[in-house]
Amino acid sequence: MAPSVDRQGYWGRPTSTLDWCEENYVVSYYIAEFWNTVSNLIMILPPLYGALQTYRDGLEFRYTCSFLGLAAVGVGSWCFHMTLLYEMQLLDELPMIYSTCFFVYCLYECFKERNTISFLTITVLLAFSVSVSVVYLLWKEPVFHQVMYGALVAALVIRSIFIVTWVYPRLRSLCYTSLGVFLLGFLLWNIDNLLCDSLRSSRQTLPPGVGVVTQFHAWWHIFTGLGSYLHILLSLQIRLSYLKYRPKVKFLCGVWPTLHIEPQKTG
Repeated sequence: MAPSVDRQGYWGRPTSTLDWCEENYVVSYYIAEFWNTVSNLIMILPPLYGALQTYRDGLEFRYTCSFLGLAAVGVGSWCFHMTLLYEMQLLDELPMIYSTCFFVYCLYECFKERNTISFLTITVLLAFSVSVSVVYLLWKEPVFHQVMYGALVAALVIRSIFIVTWVYPRLRSLCYTSLGVFLLGFLLWNIDNLLCDSLRSSRQTLPPGVGVVTQFHAWWHIFTGLGSYLHILLSLQIRLSYLKYRPKVKFLCGVWPTLHIEPQKTG
């Protein structure tokens, strides 16, 4: 974590329980952690496009919610890193739990008839979300939140690997790309935490354009945002394959992956 030697800015002294390695109010008087803030665009704009496309294609609402949940995390993280206020920290961290619960529901209920609702799974995930929220509000320990979030991610990883190993092997590349990108972000998140003093020192000697590259928490946003987006595409492909659609991943402007639905198989 960052040492408390940062400048003061528009939002005043940080009240959050976490203050990351990026130096505060260096780029802008109005944004506490500039690069940690703007890097959230990858978790806002592409998921909004995905939600709109999913809605237009008439796909199940749970997937629209998954995209919107990821976008909500991006908005909350933007507000948190912009202000470093405790209330905005909650706006970032709690939606991480809620949106990942949507991911879990989609992946564990993918082999059911169309528009089937599992009230048991919803009840379990709702109870988990409420319990985590209450405990975290009373016990302001970030490690607790990180462990609970990690448990949900582990459930996704186990289920994903099982499906691409035994049910849809053709989706292995998408699955492992999503997982690999996410894990790369997690690695950079840990480096940012453990080597913060060294990273800050290096930025004093590096040219500004090069020093930005060492903002590893911003890279965490980029890689986990992309990894989460790819996971939703994987989950959608699994579901649509089960429903006998013909989903294909195509690249918007030759760069960004999107899911397109081909005519449903007959016979």
